[in-house]
Amino acid sequence: MAGVPIWQVDAFTDQPFSGNPAAVCLLDEEREAVWMQSVAAEMNLSETAFVRKREFDFGLRWFTPAVEVDLCGHATLASAHMLWKANIVRSDEPIRFHTRSGVLTAFREDESIKLDFPTTPAQESLPPIGLLEALGVEPSFVGKTSFDTFLVVDSAKVVRSLQPDFRRLARSLNRGVIVTAASDDRRFDFISRFFAPAAGIDEDPVTGSAHCCLAPYWGDRLGKRKMAGYQASARGGTVHVELNGDRTILGGQAVTVLQGTLCNFDTDSDE
Repeated sequence: MAGVPIWQVDAFTDQPFSGNPAAVCLLDEEREAVWMQSVAAEMNLSETAFVRKREFDFGLRWFTPAVEVDLCGHATLASAHMLWKANIVRSDEPIRFHTRSGVLTAFREDESIKLDFPTTPAQESLPPIGLLEALGVEPSFVGKTSFDTFLVVDSAKVVRSLQPDFRRLARSLNRGVIVTAASDDRRFDFISRFFAPAAGIDEDPVTGSAHCCLAPYWGDRLGKRKMAGYQASARGGTVHVELNGDRTILGGQAVTVLQGTLCNFDTDSDE
């Protein structure tokens, strides 16, 4: 059996070696979850996406080095980018992905890739035990989404200066924590960082799915439907957002940095 085509794509950036890298594997048959998890651990990126052609659309699953996740923005953007660049899908055709979070659509608009994702607003809640101590912050708002804890702090400077205790933080989380503030840069409306040590990712460089929570929060406070967010990780990346009812449109660019073939080892192979 032939090997599996694989790409590495930097998402939410127009420059290589920035944004958020994702591996994208193109499957010609269904694979066991244990095999996909092993590949994701080997790639050791925040997400590895597994794309499989269906009759008219595509199946899509995402794995961190440690777990399978229900929703991932940057690896979905990377997968769409790959399918268009490899001429598997015509550049003027939208792509429908069947995922654990329902059907997600990707389409192109000028130089940008747009993703139609479910909005996941934060409901006010108490912080998990030990979370604030692990982060070293006193937030003005604490909320909970269907995936993550959501914290608002007083300034962009606080967001940039965070130095979490990741071991302690991992004990306080189910998936991750979003920390955000209004931007001090006129190019952006808000700034954020995302930490998910419980999912095997201390800090995610650019988190598309987090912006499905950031968009409604900042949209309400700024009175805007279209905004730009900057994720202030070491690599950094920009996510454009647009509120559309119970959906959030995420926009960004992507760059292919590597293309190859994954040797077709099974997880029980000793070769």
